Amino acid sequence: MIASRARGSLVMVDTREVSVYAGTTVFTRMPGGYRAGSLREIAQRVGMSEAGLLHHFKNKSTLLLAVLDHRDEQSRQIVNFDDADGVETLRALVKLARYNASIPGVIELFCTLSAEATSPSHPAHEYFLRRYEYVRESITVAFRRIADEGRLIREIDPYRAAVATTAMMDGLQVQWLLDPTSTDMADALAEFFRGYVRGYDLDALEQLLDARAAGSLVNGEGAGAVASL
Repeated sequence: MIASRARGSLVMVDTREVSVYAGTTVFTRMPGGYRAGSLREIAQRVGMSEAGLLHHFKNKSTLLLAVLDHRDEQSRQIVNFDDADGVETLRALVKLARYNASIPGVIELFCTLSAEATSPSHPAHEYFLRRYEYVRESITVAFRRIADEGRLIREIDPYRAAVATTAMMDGLQVQWLLDPTSTDMADALAEFFRGYVRGYDLDALEQLLDARAAGSLVNGEGAGAVASL
């Protein structure tokens, strides 16, 4: 009896996961995206009836939220907001931007839905409210850690830096979707972070050292000035 239940549970989990993958495919690859994608099409891809699919997801909105949660889970595999090193968190966001360039359909779905979800009646409205709150808070923590280390270049509030980062990432995605040749999302985001963080990467560190060296020569301080890095 226990083994039978275990097998049944496994089938249920697998069916649900496969349905999420199928939903992602339909919502991101079919013309019209989420609005045009139907539960019938998704059920056919999974190899079940529409009624069978509704056993796992009570409606299309519920399946949409599962698709969005799956996308967030993939992002969390790349970005660890619990990393004690705030700079590493920012570097992970750049890696995420580079990964996003490999999944244009998912990014298009996200951008379209995030705009539509500004309406309180949209099925994903509460999801995006919670998601942006979580992202802002998590990036704020990263910038606070960077500030505590004395590595923020500008006197800026970590929360405002987090808001600017979120807006930067979203704006880059829209520009890239409209014209993929217009920008490299990862490179642009890294350049953005170099403007905030001392020694963000090797390029930023070299620029900082050059600037410190030039200032030392002008002020007659000598090479020891780089010790404050």
